[in-house]
Amino acid sequence: MTIKIFMMAALACATPATARAANQVSLSSAVFVEKDRADAQGRRSIVLEAPRMVTPGDKLVFMLSYRNTGNHPANDFIVTNPLPQAVSYQGTPDAGAFVSVDGGATWGTLGQLRVKERNGYVRGARPEDVTHVRWTLKQAIPAGSTGKLMFRGIVK
Repeated sequence: MTIKIFMMAALACATPATARAANQVSLSSAVFVEKDRADAQGRRSIVLEAPRMVTPGDKLVFMLSYRNTGNHPANDFIVTNPLPQAVSYQGTPDAGAFVSVDGGATWGTLGQLRVKERNGYVRGARPEDVTHVRWTLKQAIPAGSTGKLMFRGIVK
């Protein structure tokens, strides 16, 4: 089971985000496992490691890097990243991020979205319902500039 979950996470990074802009912006992505480590003196720190194998409860950090490879500023840049089904969304510190709980049909903050269950009951969306994360960059990306976006998840 752990290998299957890892493969799903790896697949999400292999076919990550899509970008929409009438500009030349390239995207790359990576996923890391967040680990709590102690040094020889017992000092604790959080480190990000390349995933070898993940198991339920592992904390993941998804990093999306972008670069404007064009000669002009990139305007109206939108990045959409699907979440693997085996990952429960845990948030992003990035401003301008919205989530979807229906495969990208509707967008909003987690508190704004609703999920209809099979029995017809409608409830507030929860982190495990998130299917996609989207960022809309309000400011132009200057030619040659780079940036990073990130979100966290936990393996279900």
